[in-house]
Amino acid sequence: MLNLYDTATQSVKPLALRQPGSVSIYLCGPTVYGPPHLGHGRATLVYDILRRYLTWTGLSVRLVSNITDIDDKIIERANTEGRLWSDITHKCESVWFEAMGKLGVIRPTDVPHATDYVQGMVDMINTLVSDDKAYVTDDGVYLSIASVPDYGLLAHQSLDDMLSGGGDREVFGASNKRHPSDFALWKFSKPGEPSWPSPWGDGRPGWHSECVVMSLDLLGEGFDLHCGGADLRFPHHENERAQAVALGKTFANHWMHNGFVVDIEGEKMSKSLGNVLNLIDLLEKYDPRAYRLLLLQTHYRSPTRVGEENIDACVSALAGLDSFAARTSAHSNGTPDPTVIAQFISAMENDLDTTTVMALVFDSVRRANTAMDIGDVATVSSVRAAVIEILGALGLELSLGDDIDADIATKGVALDAARTAKDFAAADALRDELQSLGYVVETSKDGTRIRRG
Repeated sequence: MLNLYDTATQSVKPLALRQPGSVSIYLCGPTVYGPPHLGHGRATLVYDILRRYLTWTGLSVRLVSNITDIDDKIIERANTEGRLWSDITHKCESVWFEAMGKLGVIRPTDVPHATDYVQGMVDMINTLVSDDKAYVTDDGVYLSIASVPDYGLLAHQSLDDMLSGGGDREVFGASNKRHPSDFALWKFSKPGEPSWPSPWGDGRPGWHSECVVMSLDLLGEGFDLHCGGADLRFPHHENERAQAVALGKTFANHWMHNGFVVDIEGEKMSKSLGNVLNLIDLLEKYDPRAYRLLLLQTHYRSPTRVGEENIDACVSALAGLDSFAARTSAHSNGTPDPTVIAQFISAMENDLDTTTVMALVFDSVRRANTAMDIGDVATVSSVRAAVIEILGALGLELSLGDDIDADIATKGVALDAARTAKDFAAADALRDELQSLGYVVETSKDGTRIRRG
């Protein structure tokens, strides 16, 4: 049974399933107002790995992940650039899924959009107002946290501490609230802003209302697992849960949060800090598998640094894994070593311990290479099969290196020679030529590696 850390109870516990054989998961998706950064990539990869593993074990997984396509930052960008807000969201959503496709992330089962659920949010808010759980001010409608006895369950800290670390969103309408932690369910629109009708006046939903409505509509009460980045724990997830509690509904049974991507000083990367590395740029320069491998070598709850040195190390490690797959390809019909597979399952079911899994993979590769050297075909065949099975379950597919023709390989050699001679203009020209032909060119201290895009 899979055991995962639960943020609400601060303990590793079994992931209990509402319906045997099926897993219902809600993952907070992107606000589509700009290109995805590395933190976005981490969150989607972590839960893609989880989803793939659950599917590998034989479970049926329904993953719902939303698109926030109406938000203050979307409107701000539209006003700054003189564009329709919908043009920005459509373009950014397209860029998002293109990037996720390159990362090998399986598309969610359902991708609800906030703008398609506005009426559902109005209905929910109306219920809360009618039950005296929410109140109307001159700038919107707020939830009264006094109506939620266990408010703060996910934050595990005082209200003052929670307010001082409230995430990227600014505190909205602070002067109109009965309590500092009350939050907006509905915001009245300003002239020229997108708006929808409601009993209290034209406006748009607050950020925290969309996910509770969409998750309960698509997954129902008591769904199995709610996921997202650690920065969403408060206020976003706390406020989602608060609305469900105020409605008298059972919300998520288990809460899972992944750690931050941090910069070289160890500070969380975020757009507001200006230290975000664009995921698109990383995918253009490196094999997308390198980022997946980097995250597999880091526990999902731990912070991870992403820099040229450790990405280069992952590119080199991938080259070694690809070389192993090619070298042992003649022995590809074996049955996976049961001991290795059992160790894989044991590590994954211990809070998704992919760091131990990757140590097992590299140890198994060394074992199979040694067996290859001494002609132990049985060991090569079974261990190779186990490695391929494990990596496939994690979404890391290996290349046999047989899809690059001699002419392309020669250009790669010439590129390395140009770099060695410090003829960077020639090296850049060769790189541009290869990329124009549809190849991904990865350069590290160990040389250039070329693969099909």
